[in-house]
Amino acid sequence: MSPSDDDTVHIEAAVFRRLREHLLQRRPDVQNIDLMILAGFCRNCLADWYRDAAQERGIGMDREQAREALYGEPFAQWKARHQREATPEQLAAFEAARQRHG
Repeated sequence: MSPSDDDTVHIEAAVFRRLREHLLQRRPDVQNIDLMILAGFCRNCLADWYRDAAQERGIGMDREQAREALYGEPFAQWKARHQREATPEQLAAFEAARQRHG
């Protein structure tokens, strides 16, 4: 049995909520730069995609509003508690990954 379009929307929304919870609450120790190096996206990318989806539905949203919607608080507060400055090694790995992913 294939899910209906409505079921698909609800399933995908549940998956997104679980991913968000995992990245923001269960694994805030994983740095955004490491996500970018390994996966080619990070929490901020998710916020950008959130904003894009809102705008496609006619909902005005800027980057900071989207980040707050994703992070559950202003990004600066979340970043101050969880993100560290990137090391030279991380920056070099990020640049190499960026060139590979073009």
